Amino acid sequence: MKPQAKLRENYPFIFPIQTRWSDNDIYGHVNNVNYYSFFDSAANALLIKKAHFDIHRSTIIGLVVSSSCQFLQELCYPEVIEVGVAIKRMGNSSLEYDLAIFKANQNTAAAQGQFIHVFVDREQRKSTPIPMNMRQALQAFMQVEPEPKLI
Repeated sequence: MKPQAKLRENYPFIFPIQTRWSDNDIYGHVNNVNYYSFFDSAANALLIKKAHFDIHRSTIIGLVVSSSCQFLQELCYPEVIEVGVAIKRMGNSSLEYDLAIFKANQNTAAAQGQFIHVFVDREQRKSTPIPMNMRQALQAFMQVEPEPKLI
C-alpha cells in the first residue's frame, strides 16, 4: 500500500538543502542513501538552531538508533529541497522525529520517514535524560496533526 503523502503545513521546522552534483546516481536521480543524510542534517539543524545544542562541546550526543524512508517522487540535481521536521515523541532520553522532504513550491512530500535519536553520555555512551532546557525549547516542534491514514 502506498502511503498518503504528508503535507508541508504539518511541519513546524523547515530546513532547505541544495542537492549536489554527487547526489545523483547512474539512473539520473538522487540516490536513496542521500535521503537519510537529508533527514540527519535537518534533525540536527533543529537541535542546533532551536535548542542551542552544541554538537562539539555538549556532554551528551544523539545517536541514531532507527530510521526509515518512504520514497514517493524522484529528486534530482539541481534542486533545492526543503526538509520538514516535527517531533513525534519525546521520551526520557530519546526523540522520535517525523520528517518529510518537499520539492520547492510543492506542498506534498516527495519522501517521508522517521528518525530516532537516543541521547547518551559522550564519554560513557550510556543513555542519559534530555536536559530540561532542551526539552522546553523542543516543545514548540511537537507534532500536532495526527498522522495521515494509509490508503
